[in-house]
Amino acid sequence: MAEITASMVGELRARTDAPMMECKKALIEAQGELDKAEELLRVKLGGKASKASSRVTSEGIVSVFVSGNTGAMIELNCETDFVAKNEDFLGFGKALAEIVAKQNPVDVPALSALDLDGVNVETRRTALIGKIGENISIRRFKRFSGDAKLMTYLHGTRIGVVVEYVGDDVAAKDVAMHVAAMKPAALSAAEVSAELIEKERHVATLKAAEDSAKAVADGKTPQPAEIVARRVEGAVQKFLKEVCLYDQTFVKNDKQTVAQMLKAADTKLKGFTVFVVGEGIAKKDEDFAAEVAAQVAAAKAG
Repeated sequence: MAEITASMVGELRARTDAPMMECKKALIEAQGELDKAEELLRVKLGGKASKASSRVTSEGIVSVFVSGNTGAMIELNCETDFVAKNEDFLGFGKALAEIVAKQNPVDVPALSALDLDGVNVETRRTALIGKIGENISIRRFKRFSGDAKLMTYLHGTRIGVVVEYVGDDVAAKDVAMHVAAMKPAALSAAEVSAELIEKERHVATLKAAEDSAKAVADGKTPQPAEIVARRVEGAVQKFLKEVCLYDQTFVKNDKQTVAQMLKAADTKLKGFTVFVVGEGIAKKDEDFAAEVAAQVAAAKAG
């Protein structure tokens, strides 16, 4: 049996917001596999254990640059929020976004080889690491170009949105702010990945199976298979409405969907992109007291 440590329980709780004991039970059942334990909690607790995607787990900034219909957004990571506020670090992020927009590198290695003030980006990054004293990495970027107009929105330096659109600037700005708040997965259901839909269907199926097993244990008759199938499909459709931008309730008017707001403003979207700093990256769990105790113990032993 896999050893379940306090740090594992803490990480699962950070992912799900589930009670500590529930996290421990799920980890025991999943034999220490965090992803499996998270799925088990979602089956048992439903939406209460589905907050992982909204939690920021590492430090850094999102920077954007736009010139006409061409632009770029980039995520630059560091180790602490203190460095994320450093002027040199912020300036490096802005310079990288401009380089991506103007020179169109295909990936991070290609960007790293481009010139920045007489030296390549990688040399500049290495020098900044030496000056600041923390590791710095270029995580991802996206370049935008074409006929569509670009609207950007930065929520501080941790959430960045670029909306590609034709139509009203105010409506586009409102959409960008909505995306930053609600973080939809796609414009419409047709654009949600098959993998994400199947994952949600799998969770709904497991939840239905657990409910049927509980009914049997309580001496009740479980629901017929066709009703269970409709429940599962209903759960999937509910999920799609929650994650599709057009179907979401507009944050500035709860009487409208985003699609209705855009239609009223005669505005069409070509796409949107949202970057959240650290999204999907596990942050090292640092225990300062334990670290100090370990150093004291090591000094005594020496």
